[in-house]
Amino acid sequence: MSATDTRTRTNGLARLRQTTGGELMAEFLGTAILILLGCGSVAVALAGLPGSGRQTADFGPANWLIIAFGWGLAVVFAVYAAGGVSGAHINPAVTLAMAVRRGFPWVKVVPYWIAQVVGAFAGAAVVYAVYYDAINAFLTEAGTPKSGDVPTFSIFATFPAEYFGSGIWGPLVDQIVGTAILVMLVAALIDSRNQAPQSNFGPWAVGFVVVAIGLSFGTNAGYAINPARDFGPRMLAYIAGWGEAALPGNGEWFSNYWWIPIAGPLVGGVVGILIYDFFIGQVLTARETLTGVTPPPPGRVPEDTDEAMTRTSSEGRPTEGTTSETMPPRTGASE
Repeated sequence: MSATDTRTRTNGLARLRQTTGGELMAEFLGTAILILLGCGSVAVALAGLPGSGRQTADFGPANWLIIAFGWGLAVVFAVYAAGGVSGAHINPAVTLAMAVRRGFPWVKVVPYWIAQVVGAFAGAAVVYAVYYDAINAFLTEAGTPKSGDVPTFSIFATFPAEYFGSGIWGPLVDQIVGTAILVMLVAALIDSRNQAPQSNFGPWAVGFVVVAIGLSFGTNAGYAINPARDFGPRMLAYIAGWGEAALPGNGEWFSNYWWIPIAGPLVGGVVGILIYDFFIGQVLTARETLTGVTPPPPGRVPEDTDEAMTRTSSEGRPTEGTTSETMPPRTGASE
């Protein structure tokens, strides 16, 4: 290869990284990290600990804590990895919410979704390769075939609790509510007009949000709260031999479940951002529009507008503190 060809190829990669292509690479890697650590924690709790001889008791509350904190930490480090390039949405529901209310370009929504799903698939493939022997040992011990086995399938994707029976509304509402909570709190944590975390602590705060959702809403339907987190690994599980348990998502007490962890989070993400803006975001905006007025501290209402308009500094400029930073268009964090 000539020097000219090498320079052309290098320049092409540089241009890709400087444009939306670089953001998609970050979303791919960030989502892959999310799945590597998140699904990896489920594999540890379900198959790794008992199969390695490090746990003799049945799956219990301690295993659930491994999963809850595993997913929370997965979010933390995925955001640290990708946040500076793409905003680390790592979740199609977050991307949609940012487009609806934060000026994120609509033309980037589908490419972000694709990068997130492919990244999730890749992360799940690595988890499957690493825990292949543990999964097989678990299946041998249980005496069940891989195809249709819900416990080992749950390492990769979600399913509803038995108490829902064949109903879809319970799991669907669960996913809407869980994702609404996630996006609402992410919106609060990245809003610099509010009490956003300082000193680059934001990813940790978002990670703790995911832990809290896992501990409070996790058992209904596995708290996917992220279409890419569920669908990417679900496709891997289908290819790897879990069959109908993965796609279309059939089990003894549920059927055709695959679409619920996609539709529910997409709806919930929009609901969450609208709730935050109605109750908090628009209040902050209204207080910023009082020209010449120092915004009141939290817990206080603004002064009367007519009187406040006359309060200016001796130099004829608005008094200090009349403006504040607006919410950035990127999240800098996600599930």
